[in-house]
Amino acid sequence: MMAFTPDSSRPPQDDTVEIQSKSHRKREMLALQDLGKQLVALSPGQLSKIPLPEELLTAIADAHRFARKHEALRRQMQYIGKLMRGINPDTIRASLTAMQGGSASEIARQHRLERLRDNLLADEKTIENIVSDWPHADIQRLRALRRNALKEREQQRPPRAFREIFKMLRELDEERG
Repeated sequence: MMAFTPDSSRPPQDDTVEIQSKSHRKREMLALQDLGKQLVALSPGQLSKIPLPEELLTAIADAHRFARKHEALRRQMQYIGKLMRGINPDTIRASLTAMQGGSASEIARQHRLERLRDNLLADEKTIENIVSDWPHADIQRLRALRRNALKEREQQRPPRAFREIFKMLRELDEERG
């Protein structure tokens, strides 16, 4: 009887290597192409706010040139997807989300500041809470803005002071970090 010996021409099996199916790789590739489409849709000013490699920025600029040429644009989008395989897409997605204002924490912050503004208009004692949170807040300006906002509401004028209060609260909150 012949003894079984492992075939030395085959590499040893490594259980830690995860093999992805072709369908899985294709879904990932299409997701990167969709992310590339979102990048192409941005203006140059918005693109400058996202950390991207120079080669990808050039490819996106080329895609803008191909806007009227369907087949060229399709091939360029595939190229952009290929370039994005070497980049961490999570940082790009996070930048896009923050840019579009879709960040859940940013939305919650906006709502919190709006409630604070509404409470301020409803009750002047809210100024004490604001001062306790932000000791360097300009109390006189805040009171003047409150009076002006109430007058605007009463006289049905555009809410200029109302918006100014929100802007001031947002600036105070940003300073705090």
